[in-house]
Amino acid sequence: MRVLVTGGAGFIGANLCRDLAARPEINQVVAFDDLSTGAEANIAGTGVQLVKASILDRPLLASAVAEADAVVHLAARPSVPRSLADPVATHEVNVTGTLNVLEECRRRSTYVVAASSSSVYGSTAVLPKHEDLPTRPLSPYAASKLAGEAYLLAYLSSFAVPALALRFFNVYGPLQSADHAYAAVIPAFVSAALRGEPLPVYGDGTQTRDFTYVSTVTSVLADAVIRKTTCDTPVNLAFGTRVSLLELHERLSVAVGHPLSLEFRQARRGDVHDSQAANDRLRELFPHIAPVPLDAGLRETVAWFSRTASPRCVLSAGV
Repeated sequence: MRVLVTGGAGFIGANLCRDLAARPEINQVVAFDDLSTGAEANIAGTGVQLVKASILDRPLLASAVAEADAVVHLAARPSVPRSLADPVATHEVNVTGTLNVLEECRRRSTYVVAASSSSVYGSTAVLPKHEDLPTRPLSPYAASKLAGEAYLLAYLSSFAVPALALRFFNVYGPLQSADHAYAAVIPAFVSAALRGEPLPVYGDGTQTRDFTYVSTVTSVLADAVIRKTTCDTPVNLAFGTRVSLLELHERLSVAVGHPLSLEFRQARRGDVHDSQAANDRLRELFPHIAPVPLDAGLRETVAWFSRTASPRCVLSAGV
């Protein structure tokens, strides 16, 4: 099987490419990435082929999809704050780019699994958040992910494109970047901890998140590709944990082996206060996938950051 991973040099994409390349069912893995937020070093030495191009480049995308048996669509312009700074650019990549991928898959009936985001739930207060809840995006990023997800499900319904939309929650782990203004919370916390600085908390720290270690995510994605799993509704990809940032601070202190201080900052526009996934649908489709516990994932993440003097990886794509 030949698998094309858009955004394959990014955080989740590179971890997935490594996972796929190690599986006997997969004989070729191609990372399609313009390296705007990804890094070639993330897939160096893995045997993964890199096509340096944007999903907005239709001819190059068409050529790459034509040679694939399955596509994992992870390429995106990530980050809520980034979308507030430039909503049009977010729309072009996350919506038009997704439509480009779907059009090429439609031409060949190619299987596609794509990353959506828990941010689509927005201001919906119900916890845990299940897939039948109304969606209320609070940011251009969230709106773009909802639009891309809706297109994918419409192509499944209208054109019988075999497809699966997975709503990622807060994915973390090795290869995730901390050296930019839009860093996700765990890499930002770990990086600050290893520099001996206070952990930056936007708001009062009572906000909660459902964290998923990246290898758990790639296990689901790889299994979906190999079995060509489809669903006519979105599927949450998280396991129903709920951890406040204050509790995360305490658990990270244990992982690094000493107490850590906090620096409270003004809450950010577009951020959701609480997030927790209902996972009934996920467990029905992927009953054999067991999540990596948060404490174990934090230890692995801290170890990776400790080995990486100056992390140069990527933004956290689709969360």
